[in-house]
Amino acid sequence: MDTIEFVSELIAKARKAQQEFEAYSQEQVDLVVRAVGKAVYDNGAELARLAVDETGMGDYEDKIMKNKGKAMAVWNHLKGKKSVGILRYIEEEGIVEVGKPIGIIGAVTPVTNPVMTPMHNAMIALKGRNSIVICPHPGGKRSGVKTVEYINQYLKELNAPEHLVQVVAEPTLDISNLVMKMTDVCISTGGPAMVKVAYSSGKPAFGVGAGNNQCLIDEDADVKDAVPKIIRGRIYDNGVLCTCEQSIICPDSRYDEIIKEFESQGAYYVSDPKEVAALREVTFPGGALNKTCVGLKAMYIADMAGIKISPETKLLIVKAEGAGKADPFAKEKLFPILAAYRYQTWEEGVAIVNANLEVEGKGHSMVIHSFNKAHIEYAAENIPVSRFLINGIGSSGLGGAYTNGLAPTGTLGCGSWGNNSLSENLSYRHLINISRIAYTNPNAHIPTPEEIWS
Repeated sequence: MDTIEFVSELIAKARKAQQEFEAYSQEQVDLVVRAVGKAVYDNGAELARLAVDETGMGDYEDKIMKNKGKAMAVWNHLKGKKSVGILRYIEEEGIVEVGKPIGIIGAVTPVTNPVMTPMHNAMIALKGRNSIVICPHPGGKRSGVKTVEYINQYLKELNAPEHLVQVVAEPTLDISNLVMKMTDVCISTGGPAMVKVAYSSGKPAFGVGAGNNQCLIDEDADVKDAVPKIIRGRIYDNGVLCTCEQSIICPDSRYDEIIKEFESQGAYYVSDPKEVAALREVTFPGGALNKTCVGLKAMYIADMAGIKISPETKLLIVKAEGAGKADPFAKEKLFPILAAYRYQTWEEGVAIVNANLEVEGKGHSMVIHSFNKAHIEYAAENIPVSRFLINGIGSSGLGGAYTNGLAPTGTLGCGSWGNNSLSENLSYRHLINISRIAYTNPNAHIPTPEEIWS
């Protein structure tokens, strides 16, 4: 069977399943969506083990937490929300919104999240009465296939339409390209090459941009509270998430205090010029990210650089030589290393963030530890990212959490800054068509030209 024939068969099965699923009520739809999350929740440990063994990336315990935690968070966010039929009445405007399915969703998922992203995308696709075809990254294909096997096992128990959720067992670039061209909407969560393919598929597409989560610490920050949050965010799943903190930009007056607090909680501060140079050569040889370091623990990376540290060391903090293009450490680091900077004024701190984002990560996210509303809003008005998380943990908070109002997701849009079509967290509302009933108001006041232009 050639590629076109293979993908055409997938699409035909998905279309048949979706057309049957379209007749489901909201209550029936929600049972199906719940089953997808529960499948991953119940088997989260096995799928975490498979993901670590297959990809060689990340931390087993963290992946269990990610699989189970995201399954709960997404279902908690989706349950009770309308996606079928009448969604809401906007009385003051005479508008009624009606939710309808898009059809077939094509989804390309990343090697860094081979379980959670397929689960999330399936949940939000099915919430809108769509079917979905998942193309996992070749490096995480076994994890993706096993995830979908469990999902379909749970869906079968509900007698849901067969082939609502399908996965490509042997993914290739050609297959992924065709899936994106032949489905009705595509989601690409992964590297820039696949995102570009999604946007050139000729179909509506949702992609993501590069991450490089800057962490800006204010003069009034609660350092005792902020440091463990930053550490947790930086080392979560050995730093492979796009939402992990990447740099700390600290007030000069509290820089030493902040570094000492990090050291007391398990960080090793790399400030000796020789050690800094050795670490840079290992992690960014020639200025490019060393992929062999992705998802490794701090002690292994330090050993590669000839730096002797305690096996209990949680992360490395490296004193950067400068912001932006001055030092490769300004880039996204998919391993537990933080770059450290100091600033004299809040405006200078914001400028350092912007310089780093110009190198990589523009449009994605950042974390601010501050209680100064004016400073927070100044940063929000002057830094081109889509999400600003205040006093939270980037890795787990930016993708949506119980403690903030961001939608739980595995796909974080980066707006036009990241060449994306959305600047928010991808959710079910993006995967439904909304029709609007517009009632005519015979008593509406029609303004005169003088009223309009006054």
